[in-house]
Amino acid sequence: MPAWCDTMKKFVALVLLVASLPAWAAPPNGFEARVEAVRNAAEVPGIAIAIVENGAVTLARGFGVRKLGSPEKVDADTIFMTGSTGKAMTTAALATLVDAGKLKWDDPVADHIPGFQMYDPWVTREMTVRDLLVHNSGLGLGAGDLMYVPRGSLSRAEIVRRLRFIKPGRSFRSGYAYDNILYIVAGHVIDLVSGQPYEDYVREHLFRPAGMLHSTSDEAHRFATANRAFPHARTAGTVRGVGPLRVLDENDNLAKSSTPAGLLAISANDLARWLQIQLAKGKLPDGGRLFSEASSAEMWTPRTIEPIGPSLPGLEATTPGFQQYALGWEVRDYGGAKLLWHSGGVFGFVTVVVLIPEKNVGFAITQNSEDGQARFGLMYELLDHYLGRPAQDWPAIFAQARQKRIDAAVAALTTKAAPPARSNPSLPLPQYAGRFVDAWYGAIEIGSDRKGLTINFTNTPNMGGRLQHWQYDTFIARFDDTGIEPAYVTFALGAEGKVERITMKPVSPIADFSFDYQDLLFTPDSR
Repeated sequence: MPAWCDTMKKFVALVLLVASLPAWAAPPNGFEARVEAVRNAAEVPGIAIAIVENGAVTLARGFGVRKLGSPEKVDADTIFMTGSTGKAMTTAALATLVDAGKLKWDDPVADHIPGFQMYDPWVTREMTVRDLLVHNSGLGLGAGDLMYVPRGSLSRAEIVRRLRFIKPGRSFRSGYAYDNILYIVAGHVIDLVSGQPYEDYVREHLFRPAGMLHSTSDEAHRFATANRAFPHARTAGTVRGVGPLRVLDENDNLAKSSTPAGLLAISANDLARWLQIQLAKGKLPDGGRLFSEASSAEMWTPRTIEPIGPSLPGLEATTPGFQQYALGWEVRDYGGAKLLWHSGGVFGFVTVVVLIPEKNVGFAITQNSEDGQARFGLMYELLDHYLGRPAQDWPAIFAQARQKRIDAAVAALTTKAAPPARSNPSLPLPQYAGRFVDAWYGAIEIGSDRKGLTINFTNTPNMGGRLQHWQYDTFIARFDDTGIEPAYVTFALGAEGKVERITMKPVSPIADFSFDYQDLLFTPDSR
């Protein structure tokens, strides 16, 4: 063969190799300036972003400040609360136990938690560890969340015990409904199988070997970390999301027992490590493994079909062709590519973590405020960049969609018919007072004083306030903590004219689903 032919073959091979590589080698040009512009436009105090491409960290840094009004800057080691993106980490912690032979995905939960019960005895026997993770248990959306939202005093074991009293919304494994409480159960499986509290196990068997050395899995270590972001939200308006941005109380972020569902605090540098490990299917950047490739495949395998509803006006291009839930990850398509991703939110923080396996790219965006247009806007700008799609001003598009949603909610509340003229409560106010019990939540106390009626959720610290008469025997609970969603409280009277039961529902049409007031049914305490 002539020498020039051999040279030509090598040249062609090189051209083909270069053509097969991604056209990008870094985040978009000017991306860091773009993040700062988006952050300022959305009035987000601080953002942290991590990007991994082909196993290399191409960005890990912070923007803005940790706390409104304070000078301390966000950097790559500032920890942020990451909400439900931590469900993938709870699943990974279970995977380490599976790899160690201490657990199987198909083990019945009752084999590991003595006395475990669902409402239906058949479901109790059939519920597996995998079932805890894929949102097809039959529970309704957010069922049971008020046991730890906005904060709670119940232990993980007690929350698991009360699960038996929550009535299902549909039959077992028949469809998708997002829940948090079964991830708390999954955390309790880790408690019992490992012999360590979930928080300790995650710190020692997930964070430490992963090299995620700034991340925290419990409140004590988080508060001991000076380099942490503070929560911010708008809670002074008609609905949550309206009004000036304010710093929230750090102690208001859910109950400690709910950590497996989303109370991990993680930095940009540590999120970059997490992205590297996920894209490498469990391999550690410095050698060895966090979990096996078989466990990686299990965690990424879709299990539950998610319904695809209409997108908000302006966001139609984000509507997926398919959407399913795997183990701690959502799987969907965008721009012809398959994504593994998850969003997360706790009071004052929102996060998104995205993997594009076929591009070997992953990124995470977390911020210390609840206004989500920056998070999702930057997410779609990065997706368009890595998938070679035309650029759009996604933050502006998401801001418009968010504002329309809030405006509609405010209009729905302000135009609602006023209470009927001369509609008075059926009873003198003191006769509504008493202690009332719901099977899974526990007790509320209705009090009476010279100003009227009060309400106190006894298992939820500082969840109390006054009842404002609305109409007939319905009142509105206005809580002293303005971050807690108001609720309609309706008293039903029996034939003897005494309160027989109390039902509730959120006032705001866009209240977070975790304020699952509608699942409560209170009856007089018979003690």
